[in-house]
Amino acid sequence: MNRDSFDVLVIGAGLGGMSVALRLAGPDCRVALMAKKGFAESSSSQAQGGIAAAIGSDDSPALHVADTLVAGAGLCHRDAVEWVASRGPDCVRWLQSQGVRFTANGDGGGLHLTREGGHSRRRVVHAADASGRAIVEALSARVLANPHITLLGGEIAVDLITSAKLGASGDNRCLGAYALDRASGQVVTHTARAVVLATGGASKTYLYTTNPDTSTGDGIAMAWRAGCRVANLEFVQFHPTCLYHSQARTFLISEAVRGEGGRLLLPDGRRFMQDHDPRGELASRDIVARAIDYEMKRGGFECVWLDISHKPAAEILEQFPNIAARCREYGIDITRQPIPVVPAAHYSCGGIMTDLHGATDLRGLHAVGECSFTGLHGANRLASNSLLECAVFGAAAAERIAADLPGTPPLPRRLPAWDESRVTDPDEQVIVSHNWDELRRFMWDYVGIVRTNKRLERARHRVNLLQEEIAEFYGNFRITNDLVELRNLALVAELTIRSALSRHESRGLHFNRDYPQTLPDSEARDTVLVP
Repeated sequence: MNRDSFDVLVIGAGLGGMSVALRLAGPDCRVALMAKKGFAESSSSQAQGGIAAAIGSDDSPALHVADTLVAGAGLCHRDAVEWVASRGPDCVRWLQSQGVRFTANGDGGGLHLTREGGHSRRRVVHAADASGRAIVEALSARVLANPHITLLGGEIAVDLITSAKLGASGDNRCLGAYALDRASGQVVTHTARAVVLATGGASKTYLYTTNPDTSTGDGIAMAWRAGCRVANLEFVQFHPTCLYHSQARTFLISEAVRGEGGRLLLPDGRRFMQDHDPRGELASRDIVARAIDYEMKRGGFECVWLDISHKPAAEILEQFPNIAARCREYGIDITRQPIPVVPAAHYSCGGIMTDLHGATDLRGLHAVGECSFTGLHGANRLASNSLLECAVFGAAAAERIAADLPGTPPLPRRLPAWDESRVTDPDEQVIVSHNWDELRRFMWDYVGIVRTNKRLERARHRVNLLQEEIAEFYGNFRITNDLVELRNLALVAELTIRSALSRHESRGLHFNRDYPQTLPDSEARDTVLVP
């Protein structure tokens, strides 16, 4: 067993994780950054739209706050929303200082801003239609060049190490993590005076998702097993427009396409969004996703169509070069043809409960980005507030950790090794793949865009049976990457189902036909689960 000791261990290499690492790393702070796969495999890297920030002359943080509160459907925490909106412009400037090249206005008058659903102003800073990729490429170059950051590539965290699990006296705190080296199959130990979870969301619990394969809820599951509360996991955002094509693999069509005038059409060419919301295509994502789901089921359609072809071709290709290129691979010319689209699981609005500096219930453990619950998103995330949250809370967590490290107790001299003395090599990996497939299918069917109590109870029964099988497999065989992810996905699925069953209303992203009414905002409460 290897034992590496660091000042700070950051698990996850998207925007949130890299922000923390780059802000902390220095001669007096040795940082380890764990990346399950390459930098390009994060949700941050695949984000298209950009970062919402009130930097326009007609905009203000107060207007950004107002739009976020409307989208959040009465469950946003105003202090978190104001905290994030007020720090957005500074985070954009920090990203520019790190080498991120955002799209500029053609007249040279600052950054080009686009508008997305739910926003009352143009406030989305972007790099064409591949903003996440531009951000991750710039920050990862900085990470690789920093001598004070150790990149732990190809490792997946298995569980957090806590003093309580070791039977130590005193306050419980996080001491590091066990991780599986995916190449060697060996479990290694990393100790740290502070640990940051930046592992992203859990949309791979669903059959159809826009997320990369890394979005398996690892951080949420590990934090829960370590004793941290989670909140609002029932609010799963389904992106309204994922490319529908038999050969395409979960390719998202950016919200900005609708923001720039894209029209949603039925197969007969009729627009339908005005039938569901006066804002039409610029309604918030939950409303648009439910409208598409309704029209598809009502008409028996396999998809609907998103049409931007009425705009000048040169303008389309300038603003959406990557979307145009990807669609062209599948024989779709977006300057002449509409794009076939369907909703897909996209974002987890709930997660590990933190304060405004990313601190969790467990001392020494922080969480940033999609794996966390900060109160920013409420019952529905406003478009392009996700990368913003990563940047703002990455900075806030780094600030708090830097202040706390001098007073942090020293790490224990010895930690127990990962125990494989009573396990053998797996005999039938097919069990893992079958359980994974079953989990994702019943979550899509029973815990999807529209829910009922009967569907949720069926899902709970099935996930309980799956967890029994997974626990038996986990306890008897050497772990693999797929088994670690399946174990985490099943736990997060269970927590999502429990959260959905406990909400007796429809609000934001959670719609239950047995409780179609929304309670007054004065009665709105977060769904908090306690280990």
